[in-house]
Amino acid sequence: MKPGTDLGNMITGQTWKDMMIAGAQVLEAKKREVDALNVFPVPDGDTGTNMHLTIQSAAKEAAKVPGEALTDVATAASMGSLMGARGNSGVILSQLMRGIAKGLEGLATANAQQIAQALQTGVDTAYKAVMKPVEGTILTVSKEAARGALSKAKAGAAPLDTLKEAYQKGQAALIRTPELLPVLKQAGVVDAGGKGFLVILSGWIRAIEGLSLEESESLDGYQQEGVAESSQGGFFPIKDLEYPYCTEFLVKGERIPLEQIKTDISGWGDSMLVVGTPEVVKIHIHTKNPGRVLEYAIQWGALHEVAIHNMLAQNEAMAHALKGEKPEAGSEATDTEQLAKAPEVTKEYGVVAVVMGEGIARVFTSLGVDQVVFGGQTMNPSTEDLVEAARKTAARNIYILPNNANIILAARQVQEILKDRKVYVIPSKSIPQGISALMNFLPDEGTEKNLSTMEGALSRVGSGEVTYAVRDSQYDGFSIEEGDILGLVEDKLTVTGKDRLDVAKATLEHMNWRDYDLVTIFLGQDVVPEEAKTLEEWLHAENRDVEVEVYPGGQPLYYYILGVE
Repeated sequence: MKPGTDLGNMITGQTWKDMMIAGAQVLEAKKREVDALNVFPVPDGDTGTNMHLTIQSAAKEAAKVPGEALTDVATAASMGSLMGARGNSGVILSQLMRGIAKGLEGLATANAQQIAQALQTGVDTAYKAVMKPVEGTILTVSKEAARGALSKAKAGAAPLDTLKEAYQKGQAALIRTPELLPVLKQAGVVDAGGKGFLVILSGWIRAIEGLSLEESESLDGYQQEGVAESSQGGFFPIKDLEYPYCTEFLVKGERIPLEQIKTDISGWGDSMLVVGTPEVVKIHIHTKNPGRVLEYAIQWGALHEVAIHNMLAQNEAMAHALKGEKPEAGSEATDTEQLAKAPEVTKEYGVVAVVMGEGIARVFTSLGVDQVVFGGQTMNPSTEDLVEAARKTAARNIYILPNNANIILAARQVQEILKDRKVYVIPSKSIPQGISALMNFLPDEGTEKNLSTMEGALSRVGSGEVTYAVRDSQYDGFSIEEGDILGLVEDKLTVTGKDRLDVAKATLEHMNWRDYDLVTIFLGQDVVPEEAKTLEEWLHAENRDVEVEVYPGGQPLYYYILGVE
């Protein structure tokens, strides 16, 4: 990549573009390593993936900026990270980027002290964005990195040495994270978010050094759609692509055979991704013939959210942008500001909910939800996904139900983007909480009244989940083996065992289900009807005064989602 010292010891806008791309490249290669640091043994270790998608979005928006004014590139990267933010780690990263952009505001180029101060502003912004900052996380690591950068810059160092010092101080802080968070020490790992931040920072350093990936380290895989990297790491136009059309869509149906689809379409292109459940499948592939893929997929169900992009056209648009030219009319270049525009308002209130499982989606829709966003553990939707759903809700006041603690921060960022609507986030952390909030929504009441009533309903419902361990671990006093069945109550590991029906019963006991009037059970995609019937019969036999409702949730990863109220 181009060295960042073309103007002496100054960072230019072009260098910032290179830094964003390099940060995404390195994290793409190491995201699984970061994911593996997740201390909780349930299948949601996606910190590295979430952070990569966030910084990748920042890189793509930065690359579109014409000219080399640092303030413009940093602002675009900030907006890209905001829209692409996924999960708590991604949102915190986006806030770091937002603060950095604020610190670089108005600057065509920046020296070491200005870069270091911008990094400090990023840390301040991230801390303010988190309601209850926890030390021993990405916050601590970025804070110590910023302190190191400021100290080095004030001593007269160049930008490269300043960021190297930031990395060293951040690395020292990362090593100490287990001393600040006992759960990390017990699991024998460092903080995943802090590690991800340092991986990105290492990419920034390589960009300033002018190293290509091959010169710095053997890394695979990162290539923006429609963007290639030269041997020097810079952008160059693509004249031809074997598979020029990026094709992605959802298939909704029943008993969709994921593995068969992977096999059938594997020879039709590259960058293939087939994920989801037997009811909802996300397909992504680069191909010569999008129509062939769509015609094949429609046999398994209805197609939704179909998006086809000509990557050659995207590449051409980016080439124009990097030359300071405006993209030609009708090009594939996108403008994130368009996402903030909303359709005509036709009603007073609307609701957006994040759910996992087609059956759960049907329940939420039946309760009046306008837009359902599929997501949850391992599939955290981005801020952009939530913005798009809110835009489709033609209401003046929009309530968002995240239904997952790791999505709440991303949902709150929607409030900053949709300026012509009032967006309210009900901080639901589970599916049962989301349902309870909906049951207490009264369209005839005022906005603030509904906000108070729906938030109050969250504390009156108990939530539990039954899932499985993805690895051996020691956690919160439990000795866990890969494949063990885990029972969680309010996201806290409470029960472990070998039989999921026994764990489900024990989890309900820990939820004190006999003290409530209603038990709600959502069955995961792997639970057979006979097993569900056995659990229901056990509940009736133990206490016939408690009403039991069982729904085919169809959710992946979680055998049972349990609610009591």
